[in-house]
Amino acid sequence: MLPRWHIFWGLILSIFIWFFHPEIKIIYLLLVFLSSFLIDFDHYLVAVKNTKSLSLQKAFNYFALLGKNELNRKKKKRKKDPLMIFHTAEFHLLVLAVGFLEEAFLFIFLGMFFHSLLDIIWLIKNDRLHKREYFLINWLRN
Repeated sequence: MLPRWHIFWGLILSIFIWFFHPEIKIIYLLLVFLSSFLIDFDHYLVAVKNTKSLSLQKAFNYFALLGKNELNRKKKKRKKDPLMIFHTAEFHLLVLAVGFLEEAFLFIFLGMFFHSLLDIIWLIKNDRLHKREYFLINWLRN
């Protein structure tokens, strides 16, 4: 899913939460909103590593090319996408665990979880669920 859609749906989620719980601190709503799309910073890190450039445009181009190359490959070659560390279950659990110590991280977790849920829906819809590694431990074993 493109970042603009994560931004859009993150805003909708934040407004929804505020509508039903207007007593929530604005900073917590902002954390939900920001974490609903800034989790994709790991995509940028992968692009920087692979392109050897800090350019955000080159990062977008890298993933656009990666997507086009995937469409041109035969379906038999089910190569995994690069590891997105912030999208792994272990990272989510770490943020959730810290959330029990510091309340703000529960709202960060909520935004991240919402982002991942949107990603999974998009991956299923586009027959790409098999392309992503969801567990760091599996990636380390392979």
